[in-house]
Amino acid sequence: FGKGELAEVIAFYFKHDSDYQVKALTVDGDSITDSSQDGLPIIPFEEIEGYHRPEENHMFVALSYRDVNKVRQKKYLEAKSKGYHLASYVCSKAITWPDLKIGENTFIFESNVIQPFVSIGNNCIIWSGNHIGHHAKIMDHCFLASHIVVSGGVTIEPLSFIGVNVTLRDHITVASENILGAGALIVKNTEANCVYLGTPARIKGRSEEQKRI
Repeated sequence: FGKGELAEVIAFYFKHDSDYQVKALTVDGDSITDSSQDGLPIIPFEEIEGYHRPEENHMFVALSYRDVNKVRQKKYLEAKSKGYHLASYVCSKAITWPDLKIGENTFIFESNVIQPFVSIGNNCIIWSGNHIGHHAKIMDHCFLASHIVVSGGVTIEPLSFIGVNVTLRDHITVASENILGAGALIVKNTEANCVYLGTPARIKGRSEEQKRI
């Protein structure tokens, strides 16, 4: 699901570094302006089951962090309600261990170092170049940008966005629907639905008030 830059990038990775074959793109019918993109047909989401049956195909919801991941969460749930299994992907150029647990519709880019005893939930995007320490837990519908240090034992609760170069001290909890701005240093548990900036980070507003994320 999707036809923007993120969908283009994710389709590239699936094509060149997975066993999946990308057959089509799908978006809501009222947003379709062309019948194809990059050689792939664009099919209305309302009709997708008639073209690619859920029992024979997987779907991936390739949307970013808009509205603190809630737009991606909504489409993820709609795809599941249609009966689709949601594909997940771990780049062959990431460093992982055999006990890694990941959910559906989770996409892990290259150069991530993910230590033992880590779990990553459903519908998460982990961009390139992060360190995710041992016993860390990333819950559903999160988006991690690049060059983030998630220290050991950290929990990131659902619907959180972690910006580039953020550092999370060990054994803390990032509360749900947090936005952690680029370069923030988080040294203690955060409060839900808040925006944090600075080093050390402080609350700079409420996440639901942000119009550009």
